[in-house]
Amino acid sequence: MTAARKDLVLFGAFAFGVLAMPLWMAPLGAGYPDLLQRFAIYGIFAIGFNILFGLTGYLSFGHAAFLGAGSYAAVWCFKLLTVNVIPAVLFGTLVGGLFALVIGYVCLRRSGIYFAILTLAFAQMSYNLAYSVLTPLTNGETGLQIRRTDLRLIDTWLSGPSSSIPSTHLFGISMSGYSGFYFCAALLIVAFYVAMRITRSPFGTMLQAIKSNQNRLSYTGVSTRPYALAAFVISGLYAGLAGALLAATDPLAGAERMQWTASGEVVLMTILGGVGTLLGPVVGAVIIKYFENIFSAFNAQTLHGFFAVLPDPLENAVVPFAGLFVGEGWQLTLGALFMIVVTFLPGGVMEGTRRLAAAFRRRARRREARVASAPSRSAA
Repeated sequence: MTAARKDLVLFGAFAFGVLAMPLWMAPLGAGYPDLLQRFAIYGIFAIGFNILFGLTGYLSFGHAAFLGAGSYAAVWCFKLLTVNVIPAVLFGTLVGGLFALVIGYVCLRRSGIYFAILTLAFAQMSYNLAYSVLTPLTNGETGLQIRRTDLRLIDTWLSGPSSSIPSTHLFGISMSGYSGFYFCAALLIVAFYVAMRITRSPFGTMLQAIKSNQNRLSYTGVSTRPYALAAFVISGLYAGLAGALLAATDPLAGAERMQWTASGEVVLMTILGGVGTLLGPVVGAVIIKYFENIFSAFNAQTLHGFFAVLPDPLENAVVPFAGLFVGEGWQLTLGALFMIVVTFLPGGVMEGTRRLAAAFRRRARRREARVASAPSRSAA
Protein backbone atom coordinates (compact mmCIF):
# COMPACT_ATOMS: atom_id res chain seq x y z
CA MET A 1 0.00 0.00 0.00
CA THR A 2 1.42 3.39 -1.01
CA ALA A 3 1.96 6.19 1.50
CA ALA A 4 -0.85 8.25 -0.08
CA ARG A 5 -3.25 5.31 0.22
CA LYS A 6 -2.27 4.77 3.86
CA ASP A 7 -2.91 8.45 4.62
CA LEU A 8 -6.30 8.24 2.92
CA VAL A 9 -7.23 5.17 4.99
CA LEU A 10 -5.99 6.85 8.18
CA PHE A 11 -7.97 10.00 7.46
CA GLY A 12 -11.12 8.04 6.65
CA ALA A 13 -10.83 5.96 9.82
CA PHE A 14 -10.19 9.09 11.89
CA ALA A 15 -13.19 10.94 10.42
CA PHE A 16 -15.46 7.93 10.97
CA GLY A 17 -14.21 7.48 14.55
CA VAL A 18 -14.78 11.14 15.41
CA LEU A 19 -18.27 11.31 13.89
CA ALA A 20 -19.27 8.04 15.58
CA MET A 21 -17.88 9.14 18.94
CA PRO A 22 -21.32 9.50 20.60
CA LEU A 23 -21.89 5.78 19.92
CA TRP A 24 -18.61 4.22 20.99
CA MET A 25 -18.02 6.60 23.92
CA ALA A 26 -21.48 5.96 25.42
CA PRO A 27 -20.55 2.57 27.00
CA LEU A 28 -17.62 4.35 28.69
CA GLY A 29 -19.94 6.89 30.27
CA ALA A 30 -18.65 9.71 28.06
CA GLY A 31 -21.32 9.94 25.37
CA TYR A 32 -22.88 13.21 26.48
CA PRO A 33 -22.35 16.25 24.24
CA ASP A 34 -20.58 18.63 26.63
CA LEU A 35 -17.73 16.18 27.19
CA LEU A 36 -17.59 15.20 23.52
CA GLN A 37 -17.24 18.88 22.62
CA ARG A 38 -14.23 19.12 24.91
CA PHE A 39 -12.69 16.02 23.34
CA ALA A 40 -12.93 17.67 19.91
CA ILE A 41 -11.81 21.15 21.02
CA TYR A 42 -8.79 20.02 23.01
CA GLY A 43 -7.96 17.57 20.24
CA ILE A 44 -7.60 20.59 17.93
CA PHE A 45 -5.50 22.35 20.57
CA ALA A 46 -3.19 19.32 20.92
CA ILE A 47 -2.85 18.78 17.16
CA GLY A 48 -1.69 22.39 16.76
CA PHE A 49 0.75 22.09 19.64
CA ASN A 50 2.16 18.93 18.10
CA ILE A 51 2.97 20.80 14.88
CA LEU A 52 5.39 22.92 16.91
CA PHE A 53 6.63 20.46 19.53
CA GLY A 54 6.33 17.20 17.61
CA LEU A 55 7.81 18.40 14.33
CA THR A 56 10.34 21.07 15.32
CA GLY A 57 11.15 19.99 18.89
CA TYR A 58 10.42 23.45 20.35
CA LEU A 59 8.71 22.93 23.72
CA SER A 60 6.34 25.80 24.51
CA PHE A 61 4.81 26.32 27.94
CA GLY A 62 2.81 29.35 26.80
CA HIS A 63 0.21 28.03 24.37
CA ALA A 64 -2.60 28.74 26.81
CA ALA A 65 -2.11 32.43 25.99
CA PHE A 66 -3.31 31.80 22.43
CA LEU A 67 -6.19 29.67 23.69
CA GLY A 68 -7.34 32.48 25.96
CA ALA A 69 -6.82 35.15 23.30
CA GLY A 70 -9.01 33.17 20.90
CA SER A 71 -11.75 32.89 23.53
CA TYR A 72 -11.71 36.61 24.33
CA ALA A 73 -11.75 37.52 20.64
CA ALA A 74 -14.70 35.22 19.97
CA VAL A 75 -16.77 36.58 22.86
CA TRP A 76 -16.10 40.17 21.75
CA CYS A 77 -17.26 39.19 18.29
CA PHE A 78 -20.47 37.86 19.84
CA LYS A 79 -20.93 41.07 21.79
CA LEU A 80 -20.20 43.52 18.97
CA LEU A 81 -21.33 41.79 15.77
CA THR A 82 -23.39 38.61 15.92
CA VAL A 83 -23.88 35.42 17.91
CA ASN A 84 -23.44 33.42 14.72
CA VAL A 85 -20.29 31.40 15.40
CA ILE A 86 -18.67 31.70 11.95
CA PRO A 87 -17.29 35.28 12.36
CA ALA A 88 -16.26 34.51 15.95
CA VAL A 89 -14.37 31.35 15.00
CA LEU A 90 -12.57 33.12 12.16
CA PHE A 91 -11.72 36.14 14.31
CA GLY A 92 -10.58 34.04 17.29
CA THR A 93 -8.35 31.93 15.03
CA LEU A 94 -6.82 35.05 13.47
CA VAL A 95 -6.17 36.69 16.85
CA GLY A 96 -4.51 33.51 18.13
CA GLY A 97 -2.23 33.45 15.09
CA LEU A 98 -1.32 37.15 15.33
CA PHE A 99 -0.58 36.83 19.04
CA ALA A 100 1.62 33.81 18.27
CA LEU A 101 3.45 35.80 15.60
CA VAL A 102 4.39 38.49 18.13
CA ILE A 103 5.42 36.10 20.90
CA GLY A 104 7.16 33.69 18.54
CA TYR A 105 9.20 36.48 16.95
CA VAL A 106 10.68 37.26 20.38
CA CYS A 107 10.93 33.77 21.88
CA LEU A 108 12.48 32.04 18.86
CA ARG A 109 15.66 34.05 19.34
CA ARG A 110 16.44 31.35 21.90
CA SER A 111 16.05 27.59 21.89
CA GLY A 112 15.86 24.74 24.35
CA ILE A 113 15.01 25.50 27.96
CA TYR A 114 15.39 29.24 27.38
CA PHE A 115 12.67 29.15 24.73
CA ALA A 116 10.37 27.18 27.05
CA ILE A 117 10.89 29.64 29.92
CA LEU A 118 10.29 32.63 27.65
CA THR A 119 6.98 31.23 26.41
CA LEU A 120 5.95 30.47 30.00
CA ALA A 121 6.81 34.04 31.02
CA PHE A 122 4.73 35.51 28.19
CA ALA A 123 1.78 33.29 29.07
CA GLN A 124 1.91 34.32 32.73
CA MET A 125 2.19 37.97 31.73
CA SER A 126 -0.91 37.53 29.57
CA TYR A 127 -2.74 35.84 32.44
CA ASN A 128 -1.90 38.63 34.88
CA LEU A 129 -2.77 41.34 32.35
CA ALA A 130 -6.15 39.73 31.76
CA TYR A 131 -6.79 39.77 35.49
CA SER A 132 -5.66 43.35 36.14
CA VAL A 133 -4.57 45.89 33.53
CA LEU A 134 -6.86 44.68 30.74
CA THR A 135 -9.94 44.38 32.94
CA PRO A 136 -11.98 46.72 30.66
CA LEU A 137 -11.43 44.19 27.85
CA THR A 138 -11.48 40.94 29.84
CA ASN A 139 -13.79 41.76 32.78
CA GLY A 140 -11.14 40.48 35.15
CA GLU A 141 -11.85 37.48 37.37
CA THR A 142 -15.58 37.55 36.55
CA GLY A 143 -14.89 36.69 32.94
CA LEU A 144 -16.24 38.07 29.69
CA GLN A 145 -19.72 36.95 28.68
CA ILE A 146 -22.67 37.84 26.48
CA ARG A 147 -25.19 40.33 27.90
CA ARG A 148 -28.63 41.44 26.76
CA THR A 149 -27.44 45.03 26.30
CA ASP A 150 -24.58 44.17 23.92
CA LEU A 151 -24.50 45.97 20.55
CA ARG A 152 -24.59 42.90 18.24
CA LEU A 153 -24.71 45.19 15.21
CA ILE A 154 -25.39 42.51 12.58
CA ASP A 155 -28.10 40.76 14.61
CA THR A 156 -29.76 44.06 15.46
CA TRP A 157 -29.71 45.12 11.81
CA LEU A 158 -31.20 41.81 10.64
CA SER A 159 -33.79 41.07 13.32
CA GLY A 160 -33.96 44.08 15.62
CA PRO A 161 -32.98 44.37 19.31
CA SER A 162 -33.26 41.25 21.46
CA SER A 163 -35.22 41.26 24.72
CA SER A 164 -33.23 38.34 26.13
CA ILE A 165 -29.68 37.01 26.15
CA PRO A 166 -29.28 35.13 22.84
CA SER A 167 -27.48 31.81 22.51
CA THR A 168 -24.75 31.12 19.97
CA HIS A 169 -25.81 29.40 16.76
CA LEU A 170 -24.70 28.38 13.28
CA PHE A 171 -27.29 29.94 10.95
CA GLY A 172 -30.03 29.01 13.40
CA ILE A 173 -28.54 25.68 14.57
CA SER A 174 -27.83 25.85 18.29
CA MET A 175 -24.28 25.29 19.46
CA SER A 176 -25.42 23.38 22.53
CA GLY A 177 -25.94 19.64 22.59
CA TYR A 178 -24.94 17.29 19.79
CA SER A 179 -25.19 19.97 17.10
CA GLY A 180 -22.41 21.85 18.89
CA PHE A 181 -20.36 18.67 19.09
CA TYR A 182 -20.69 17.91 15.39
CA PHE A 183 -19.65 21.46 14.52
CA CYS A 184 -16.50 21.03 16.64
CA ALA A 185 -16.01 17.51 15.25
CA ALA A 186 -16.12 18.78 11.66
CA LEU A 187 -13.45 21.36 12.46
CA LEU A 188 -11.38 18.68 14.24
CA ILE A 189 -11.46 16.56 11.08
CA VAL A 190 -10.40 19.54 8.96
CA ALA A 191 -7.63 20.38 11.46
CA PHE A 192 -6.40 16.78 11.35
CA TYR A 193 -6.33 16.81 7.54
CA VAL A 194 -4.38 20.09 7.46
CA ALA A 195 -1.88 18.73 10.00
CA MET A 196 -1.49 15.58 7.90
CA ARG A 197 -0.80 17.61 4.76
CA ILE A 198 1.72 19.79 6.63
CA THR A 199 3.52 16.73 8.00
CA ARG A 200 3.78 15.08 4.59
CA SER A 201 4.82 18.27 2.76
CA PRO A 202 8.37 19.55 2.08
CA PHE A 203 7.67 22.19 4.73
CA GLY A 204 6.97 19.44 7.26
CA THR A 205 10.17 17.66 6.23
CA MET A 206 12.09 20.87 6.91
CA LEU A 207 10.49 21.14 10.35
CA GLN A 208 11.53 17.58 11.13
CA ALA A 209 15.07 18.40 9.97
CA ILE A 210 15.10 21.28 12.45
CA LYS A 211 14.16 18.86 15.22
CA SER A 212 16.76 16.30 14.08
CA ASN A 213 19.78 18.63 13.91
CA GLN A 214 19.20 22.36 13.68
CA ASN A 215 22.90 23.24 13.84
CA ARG A 216 23.80 20.99 10.92
CA LEU A 217 20.96 22.52 8.91
CA SER A 218 22.26 26.00 9.68
CA TYR A 219 25.75 25.03 8.53
CA THR A 220 24.33 24.22 5.10
CA GLY A 221 23.18 27.83 4.77
CA VAL A 222 19.50 27.25 5.55
CA SER A 223 17.90 29.83 7.85
CA THR A 224 15.78 27.79 10.23
CA ARG A 225 14.12 30.64 12.09
CA PRO A 226 11.45 31.47 9.43
CA TYR A 227 10.39 27.81 9.37
CA ALA A 228 10.22 27.63 13.16
CA LEU A 229 8.27 30.90 13.30
CA ALA A 230 5.83 29.60 10.69
CA ALA A 231 5.28 26.44 12.76
CA PHE A 232 4.78 28.58 15.87
CA VAL A 233 2.17 30.74 14.12
CA ILE A 234 0.33 27.73 12.69
CA SER A 235 0.29 26.24 16.18
CA GLY A 236 -1.09 29.53 17.50
CA LEU A 237 -3.83 29.49 14.85
CA TYR A 238 -4.90 26.05 16.07
CA ALA A 239 -4.90 27.26 19.68
CA GLY A 240 -6.92 30.34 18.72
CA LEU A 241 -9.43 28.11 16.93
CA ALA A 242 -9.74 25.89 20.01
CA GLY A 243 -10.26 28.94 22.22
CA ALA A 244 -12.92 30.33 19.88
CA LEU A 245 -14.74 26.97 19.92
CA LEU A 246 -14.69 26.95 23.72
CA ALA A 247 -16.43 30.33 23.61
CA ALA A 248 -18.81 29.19 20.86
CA THR A 249 -20.06 26.20 22.84
CA ASP A 250 -20.00 28.06 26.18
CA PRO A 251 -19.94 31.85 25.58
CA LEU A 252 -17.70 32.78 28.47
CA ALA A 253 -14.02 33.74 28.41
CA GLY A 254 -11.95 33.83 31.58
CA ALA A 255 -8.32 34.46 32.39
CA GLU A 256 -7.98 30.94 33.86
CA ARG A 257 -7.68 29.64 30.30
CA MET A 258 -4.32 31.44 30.11
CA GLN A 259 -2.87 29.86 33.25
CA TRP A 260 0.35 27.88 33.03
CA THR A 261 -1.58 24.77 34.06
CA ALA A 262 -3.54 24.94 30.78
CA SER A 263 -0.25 25.10 28.87
CA GLY A 264 1.11 22.16 30.85
CA GLU A 265 -2.05 20.21 30.12
CA VAL A 266 -1.57 20.34 26.35
CA VAL A 267 2.04 19.22 26.83
CA LEU A 268 0.79 16.20 28.80
CA MET A 269 -1.79 15.45 26.11
CA THR A 270 0.84 15.39 23.39
CA ILE A 271 3.38 13.32 25.32
CA LEU A 272 0.78 10.89 26.62
CA GLY A 273 -0.64 10.26 23.16
CA GLY A 274 2.63 10.29 21.27
CA VAL A 275 4.84 13.22 20.26
CA GLY A 276 5.24 13.67 16.52
CA THR A 277 2.39 11.32 15.59
CA LEU A 278 -0.84 12.39 13.91
CA LEU A 279 -3.31 10.53 16.10
CA GLY A 280 -1.37 10.74 19.37
CA PRO A 281 -2.31 14.28 20.44
CA VAL A 282 -6.02 13.60 19.93
CA VAL A 283 -5.78 10.32 21.86
CA GLY A 284 -3.95 12.13 24.69
CA ALA A 285 -6.59 14.87 24.77
CA VAL A 286 -9.38 12.32 25.02
CA ILE A 287 -7.63 10.40 27.81
CA ILE A 288 -6.93 13.47 29.94
CA LYS A 289 -10.37 15.02 29.48
CA TYR A 290 -11.98 11.67 30.19
CA PHE A 291 -10.12 11.35 33.47
CA GLU A 292 -10.87 14.94 34.35
CA ASN A 293 -14.61 14.69 33.73
CA ILE A 294 -15.37 11.08 34.66
CA PHE A 295 -13.08 10.32 37.59
CA SER A 296 -13.45 13.76 39.13
CA ALA A 297 -17.19 13.06 39.47
CA PHE A 298 -16.60 10.24 41.98
CA ASN A 299 -17.30 11.30 45.55
CA ALA A 300 -17.47 9.49 48.89
CA GLN A 301 -21.11 8.53 48.39
CA THR A 302 -20.36 7.03 44.95
CA LEU A 303 -17.42 5.07 46.35
CA HIS A 304 -19.50 3.70 49.24
CA GLY A 305 -22.04 2.48 46.70
CA PHE A 306 -19.29 0.90 44.59
CA PHE A 307 -17.67 -0.93 47.53
CA ALA A 308 -20.97 -1.79 49.25
CA VAL A 309 -20.36 -5.52 48.64
CA LEU A 310 -17.42 -5.45 51.06
CA PRO A 311 -17.82 -5.88 54.83
CA ASP A 312 -18.43 -2.55 56.56
CA PRO A 313 -15.01 -2.31 58.30
CA LEU A 314 -13.21 -3.08 55.04
CA GLU A 315 -15.46 -0.71 53.08
CA ASN A 316 -14.77 2.13 55.52
CA ALA A 317 -11.04 1.51 55.11
CA VAL A 318 -11.04 1.20 51.31
CA VAL A 319 -13.21 4.24 50.51
CA PRO A 320 -10.83 6.89 51.97
CA PHE A 321 -7.89 5.27 50.17
CA ALA A 322 -9.75 5.13 46.84
CA GLY A 323 -10.81 8.74 47.38
CA LEU A 324 -7.17 9.77 47.00
CA PHE A 325 -7.30 8.76 43.32
CA VAL A 326 -10.75 10.00 42.27
CA GLY A 327 -12.87 13.05 42.95
CA GLU A 328 -10.59 15.92 43.86
CA GLY A 329 -7.63 13.53 43.67
CA TRP A 330 -8.17 12.51 40.03
CA GLN A 331 -4.94 14.31 39.11
CA LEU A 332 -3.02 11.79 41.23
CA THR A 333 -4.41 9.01 39.04
CA LEU A 334 -3.49 10.97 35.93
CA GLY A 335 0.02 11.54 37.28
CA ALA A 336 0.47 7.84 38.00
CA LEU A 337 -0.80 6.96 34.52
CA PHE A 338 1.53 9.50 32.96
CA MET A 339 4.55 8.10 34.82
CA ILE A 340 3.69 4.54 33.76
CA VAL A 341 3.30 5.53 30.11
CA VAL A 342 6.49 7.61 30.01
CA THR A 343 8.47 4.85 31.78
CA PHE A 344 7.34 1.89 29.70
CA LEU A 345 6.15 3.63 26.52
CA PRO A 346 8.32 6.71 25.88
CA GLY A 347 6.54 7.17 22.56
CA GLY A 348 3.16 7.39 24.29
CA VAL A 349 -0.01 5.42 23.70
CA MET A 350 0.68 5.27 19.96
CA GLU A 351 3.94 3.43 20.63
CA GLY A 352 1.98 0.87 22.64
CA THR A 353 -0.44 0.51 19.72
CA ARG A 354 2.44 -0.04 17.31
CA ARG A 355 3.97 -2.67 19.61
CA LEU A 356 0.67 -4.53 19.83
CA ALA A 357 0.21 -4.38 16.05
CA ALA A 358 3.76 -5.69 15.51
CA ALA A 359 3.16 -8.51 18.01
CA PHE A 360 -0.04 -9.55 16.20
CA ARG A 361 1.77 -9.50 12.85
CA ARG A 362 4.59 -11.68 14.20
CA ARG A 363 2.05 -14.10 15.63
CA ALA A 364 0.18 -14.23 12.30
CA ARG A 365 3.43 -14.90 10.40
CA ARG A 366 4.37 -17.73 12.77
CA ARG A 367 0.91 -19.25 12.35
CA GLU A 368 1.20 -19.02 8.57
CA ALA A 369 4.66 -20.62 8.72
CA ARG A 370 3.32 -23.53 10.80
CA VAL A 371 0.40 -24.03 8.40
CA ALA A 372 2.75 -23.95 5.39
CA SER A 373 5.13 -26.45 6.95
CA ALA A 374 2.39 -28.88 8.00
CA PRO A 375 1.77 -30.41 4.50
CA SER A 376 5.46 -30.95 3.92
CA ARG A 377 5.85 -32.82 7.21
CA SER A 378 2.79 -34.98 6.51
CA ALA A 379 4.11 -35.79 3.01
CA ALA A 380 7.43 -36.86 4.48
